[in-house]
Amino acid sequence: GTGALRNGAEFLKRICGSNIVYYSDPTWGNHGLIFKNAGFTELRKYRYWDPSAKSLAWEGMMEDLNNAPAKSIIILHACAHNPTGVDCTKEQWEKIADICHEKDLFPFFDCAYQGFASGCLDTDAWAVRYFVTRGFELFCSQSFSKNFGLYNERAGNLTIVMKDQANMVNFKSQLTLIIRAMYSNPPAHGARIVDTVLSNPELYQEWRECIKIMSSRIIDMRSGLRKRIEDLGTPGSWSHITTQIGMFSYTGLTEEMCLFLQKEKSLYMLKSGRISMCGVTPGNIDYVAKAINEAVTKFQQ
Repeated sequence: GTGALRNGAEFLKRICGSNIVYYSDPTWGNHGLIFKNAGFTELRKYRYWDPSAKSLAWEGMMEDLNNAPAKSIIILHACAHNPTGVDCTKEQWEKIADICHEKDLFPFFDCAYQGFASGCLDTDAWAVRYFVTRGFELFCSQSFSKNFGLYNERAGNLTIVMKDQANMVNFKSQLTLIIRAMYSNPPAHGARIVDTVLSNPELYQEWRECIKIMSSRIIDMRSGLRKRIEDLGTPGSWSHITTQIGMFSYTGLTEEMCLFLQKEKSLYMLKSGRISMCGVTPGNIDYVAKAINEAVTKFQQ
């Protein structure tokens, strides 16, 4: 996924002359760095997370996208937004597509967690496919690090959707030159594993079932953690733990609470309050809930 993002960014900068990119606030920590190193000098953010409501800052997002100059690149998380776990609804995606069309903005989807949001590959691909049905030209970077467990193999791809097939030969030629100068050839082993699974109906179905098991476990841990936190009488609303989706949760914990959990409870999360739900298990969920309750009670405003 990282290589696909960089290749796409390099192409947009060198060949298309793009210089303005928007990404969500907050976003994956590498988005800005990738586009900066590709030569983009206008790195801008659109509002996404509302810390007071612990939900999507929808009106702010719409305002920022409406104000984006024509030809701007808009990075969109296809599903399981990292780091908030807050995804747009289908109706909201339709409105985002409307703005991109009206303002002549270029969608660049980042799909790092397909299958890990809903448990269904097709559901998690809905936003990208919808934009294609609307006639958009777009890029979509995809990572197989998570849903195939291939972190060290660097397996992913860059999907390019364009209207005129006649441009494909020239496009591939220019992208090949970019790749040749950056890393020449990618490792083959991970890509061959993915190809083997996707091209074999039995393996493909087994993989889909494995993804469903993984995502279901995460969803179960979300429900269990929320219930335990609420049963302990922890101050505040905790519904966001189950309304968010995917591997991560923006808990709403303050930096002070996070540092307390790290030093006193050996629970490690980002200072922003982002926690990996994959680290919550049946064996530690009670401990995690009690620790969060203690931190919130101790430092509540």
